[in-house]
Amino acid sequence: MSSQPNSYTDSNSHYAGGTTPQGTQQGSSASENGHGHAAEDPARQSLLNVRAEVGKAVVGQDPTVTGMLIALLCGGHVLLEGVPGVAKTLLVRALSTALSLDTKRVQFTPDLMPGDVTGSLVYDSHSSEFTFREGPVFTNIMLADEINRTPPKTQASLLEAMEERQVSVDGVSRPLPSPFIVAATQNPVEYEGTYPLPEAQLDRFLLKLTMPLPGRAEEIEVIRRHAGGFDPRNLAAAGVRPVAGAVELSAAQAAVAQVTVAPEILAYIVDIVRATRTAPSFQLGVSPRGATALLNTSKAWAWLSGRSFVTPDDVKALSLPCLRHRVGLRPEAQMDGIQVDDVLGSILASVPVPR
Repeated sequence: MSSQPNSYTDSNSHYAGGTTPQGTQQGSSASENGHGHAAEDPARQSLLNVRAEVGKAVVGQDPTVTGMLIALLCGGHVLLEGVPGVAKTLLVRALSTALSLDTKRVQFTPDLMPGDVTGSLVYDSHSSEFTFREGPVFTNIMLADEINRTPPKTQASLLEAMEERQVSVDGVSRPLPSPFIVAATQNPVEYEGTYPLPEAQLDRFLLKLTMPLPGRAEEIEVIRRHAGGFDPRNLAAAGVRPVAGAVELSAAQAAVAQVTVAPEILAYIVDIVRATRTAPSFQLGVSPRGATALLNTSKAWAWLSGRSFVTPDDVKALSLPCLRHRVGLRPEAQMDGIQVDDVLGSILASVPVPR
């Protein structure tokens, strides 16, 4: 698997919405980063192997795969944005296969009801009692396809599941499986008949990852695979196999928790977040929850990079995917064609970097 030293990138700039930490490589050795055990962690190697397995089915979306892994390491949810046909569903299926996790897909439509997602009480004529029938939310990775096509009432049915990892029906709370994350998709170019996600729900997504169209060479590779008989519905035939599981993921989460963060790095994160609240182009800045998300994802990225400490470049690398959906442009800025990522890029360039 090739390393991408400066491209945990999508079409924007930093991390999985941009660049990797400057000067680091995903495959760097322990001797290179100065810590003699992080890079040799078998849990880390298992997670890196997952990227290679997903690459057997999905071409050119390594940054998004890495973003999904970071979300799993942090126990957070992901909003995937991309035009139809860039392998959003295939990516989630391949990732769950490589991690031996259960996944379910729900097509969000205007007539979808909350009970269709969470589950509902069903009358059993044999026992003359109501029993609970689990909905598709009872899984490890739930793919909420085109989440903005369903009304707010149904969107809201996911809030408890995303925040509390449980579903409450008829006064009874039922825990969801562990791990559990929501991978929600939305189309960035088609807004007719959609219901924009409210800020409260957007803020519950750990990351917003953009999935760009592939480059020419990557698109040729996609077509070549299909010409050779690749069937996206048959991952086993594509060679995608389980290389990690819940045990490895749990060990990785424990290792990420041990990553150290210096006080000046904590201050750097806070300075970036506070700068979004005073930016002239933003009418809504990032909340403390966003600062916590940036901290946790920076730790996960540092660990995946083979280090047991966070650098300022780790923070920069995760800033766009962590923050882009937590801010709101002023109407006049939208009319001027200003993009959220451009404003965030300016903030990152202006906030002093700790030395």
